[in-house]
Amino acid sequence: MSSMIVPVIDVQNDNFKELWPAMVLAIRTSSFIALDTELSGLGSRKDLLAQCIEERYKAICSAARTRSILSLGIACFKKLPDKAPHTYLVQVYNLTLLCMQEYVIEPQSVQFLVQHGFDFNKQYAQGIPYHKGNDKGGDLQSQSMRALFLEVIQARKPLVLHNGLIDLVFLYQCFYAWLPDRLGTFTADLSEIFPAGIFDTKHAAEFEVRFMASYLEYAYKKCKRENFKSVEAGGPGPHLSLEFCNYTERLCTYIDFRQCTEGGGERETGEEGPPAICMRFSAYGWCPNGSQCTLSHNTDLIIEQDEQSKDHKRRRKNKRKFKAAQEESRAPNEPDRVEHESSPPNKHLCVEDDKMQEDWGSVKETASADVVDSMKDALLAEEVERKDMSDEQVVEEAQGSNGTENKCEPQVILGNGTGDQNNVAIPQGEKEGSKGKEKQKMAEGGTHRAGFDAFMTGYIFAYVTTLKAGAETDPSSGACLPDCLNKVYLSGKSVPLQIVKSSFSKSSKAHTLKMESVWGKI
Repeated sequence: MSSMIVPVIDVQNDNFKELWPAMVLAIRTSSFIALDTELSGLGSRKDLLAQCIEERYKAICSAARTRSILSLGIACFKKLPDKAPHTYLVQVYNLTLLCMQEYVIEPQSVQFLVQHGFDFNKQYAQGIPYHKGNDKGGDLQSQSMRALFLEVIQARKPLVLHNGLIDLVFLYQCFYAWLPDRLGTFTADLSEIFPAGIFDTKHAAEFEVRFMASYLEYAYKKCKRENFKSVEAGGPGPHLSLEFCNYTERLCTYIDFRQCTEGGGERETGEEGPPAICMRFSAYGWCPNGSQCTLSHNTDLIIEQDEQSKDHKRRRKNKRKFKAAQEESRAPNEPDRVEHESSPPNKHLCVEDDKMQEDWGSVKETASADVVDSMKDALLAEEVERKDMSDEQVVEEAQGSNGTENKCEPQVILGNGTGDQNNVAIPQGEKEGSKGKEKQKMAEGGTHRAGFDAFMTGYIFAYVTTLKAGAETDPSSGACLPDCLNKVYLSGKSVPLQIVKSSFSKSSKAHTLKMESVWGKI
């Protein structure tokens, strides 16, 4: 089974200026940009899932004004026209940030991040400083987080997120301007800030490709698995190909190399066969018991069982059709005697509280993307925990500290179409540094990082566009997935949030002034 190594460049205050030219060039030359954030908290989970979307927006705004972004992941995907169709050059950055204003940090967020390797000592010692709200003098003229976010805006590339409403609100408050009070004003601003469109891969996973689950790790591994099958089959169908830069010896000291198995990971087996699946993790990608859970959280095994369940359901359906045809041919005038068998549920919650032992029904059906509205607030709150906590756990994807020694070389050498990278110490076509002398920088004790999450988000988007769009479709045009354009997933809702400027909403004053200062009159 083949594997790929994803280089994630760690950016902090002591190397931010050094890496600035490379990041800006990656942003400007990309076809689309995927972002992900780590937050210090979210506030009231119940308010975040209010049935009224306007109230939900106000709750997220309250969290963004009182909490902060701890780290930001940026993944730049550049389509290579001189290579095979659907080949991308990928550059991934993980930025450690430090808000210079007072902010709330929630114990449960700290606990979760520490369990997944987040280094708070490094954040407070080397975090890139920023302030929230409106611009201050000189913000956009210096090499700062606001100036970097402005580069993302000025690039006019499609922005890709996963379950992205909370991300969008925090990004706006932390790096752009003071949040408007009304949701309609916020969406009007976003439609002008990102004219190439906003795409939500959680919405795409549920409504475009209709996966049985849509949390980030599941959707990423499912896409990777399907892409691997396409490559192995060797047919004429499209498949996604990725390339990574041949980094210099110095840059390798900043890189966290993530080894990812193509097509699936290791299987958990025992004397009695595969272990029992944790149904809550299977449905949401998150379990309150964490590593103490006695059931399996192996996403590859979950996907395999989902595929088997889907095949079993298809066989049962065909069997019923065949039986019905036989009955009809024997006695066409008799009442239908076919025994209707209920389809097996695809995702059931495992509810351990005695007070909640009831039939919850299936979380979602394979042929339907609707989210079950009948679930209680407590379970919906678990879905959105720590910015949909389920969507950002990567339990087994990258075992960065396996004790093995590796050379500081990428698995793919760049083609000739990106020679402009030479000026920022990212050469292509040649290997810098002595072979065998560099060790890969190992993961710092965890697998949960905004940079790698941004990569997974971009991978999902690239795969879905490969699957749905033509070979000549350019993702930078924003027309690659028209059914997902400017539609942001809403937890507990069967319809997404539309990022449009309606005739009843005006842009905010802060946004209008900023756009005028950047672009001139709009």
